[in-house]
Amino acid sequence: MSRAHPDDGRATLADYAAHGPVDRNDEGGDTSRPVTIAFIAESAGVSVPTVSKVINGKSGVSADTRARVEELVSRYGYRKPTGAHRNNVVELVFRELKHMWAVEIIRGVERVARQHRVGVMVSEFGLHETDPLTWDDTVSRRPNCVLSVAQLSEAEREQLRAKGIPFVVVDPATELPDDVPFVGATNWSGGRAATRHLTELGHRRIAMIGGPQDQLYCCARLDGYRSAMQSAGLPVEPELVVPAPLTSEDGYEAARSLLALPERPTAIFTTNDLQALGVYQAAREAGLRIPDDLSVVGFDDLPVVAWVDPPLTTVHQPLTEMAVAATELALTLGRGEAAPQAGLEIATTLTVRASTAPPRS
Repeated sequence: MSRAHPDDGRATLADYAAHGPVDRNDEGGDTSRPVTIAFIAESAGVSVPTVSKVINGKSGVSADTRARVEELVSRYGYRKPTGAHRNNVVELVFRELKHMWAVEIIRGVERVARQHRVGVMVSEFGLHETDPLTWDDTVSRRPNCVLSVAQLSEAEREQLRAKGIPFVVVDPATELPDDVPFVGATNWSGGRAATRHLTELGHRRIAMIGGPQDQLYCCARLDGYRSAMQSAGLPVEPELVVPAPLTSEDGYEAARSLLALPERPTAIFTTNDLQALGVYQAAREAGLRIPDDLSVVGFDDLPVVAWVDPPLTTVHQPLTEMAVAATELALTLGRGEAAPQAGLEIATTLTVRASTAPPRS
């Protein structure tokens, strides 16, 4: 059985199996049989997201298209789904599952799901363009709600809205419209606190290993670093800010370049803990001791970093708490209740361990 691309406006076979065919010549709009949003889209010659925008009163649709869709909605008696037929499952969507922080998010979702006697399904879609068939599968499963980690495209959001499936974005990587519910962390404050800790110890030559600049939280942590440096009256020297992917291997390579500078930094702040573990390796190879010769601060506070030698000073990102809050919010929306607020940022805190100390005089 084949499926249609979610944006091409064609009704899927699953839609017709669920609701039966609609007689196009039925000008009276037979309300005894439900009409799918995909059928309206096909009849109007537009995409499913376009019909969803019209139904939900959103902008971005031309007047002619809006009028055509509204006429068809009226003619065929389309009614927005109530969500009554959703399954008692929370679907947790990751773009990739290889990072250790995924476990902390799953733990938080499971905690709330057990309390509410709701099942959890974990999906991995890949980092780049989501396969339309994969996303169709999620929509056709009709979960109670969807939690998407880092990102959720406009087309994906409109598909979920069209089926009456509520959603929440966890730790968003990009700017979201005001009406998209999300739960994140205070990344800017965390970056500022980490850098301020180093300046207060007396460090003046502080480097930062940044992250991908298309990731919102990476930019926020870098901006926090810059703010703390400025507040301490210290210049942000371009040679001391090195962007790198968020892996230990890339943290290692970035740290090697920083430690090879004629005047090396006395401290390094990294965008995440995995990069910091790479800094540890580079420091050992350079014959440097942490924190005697080099202070290191990470970000995330993954459980493993409390057991490295020396234990890592890091910004605690409350991943489990974020997942708990996101799941509670999604279930609230799934019950048809109004959310107390569309967006929530949970505070980060600095966890000081043994990887930071005053620089040698």
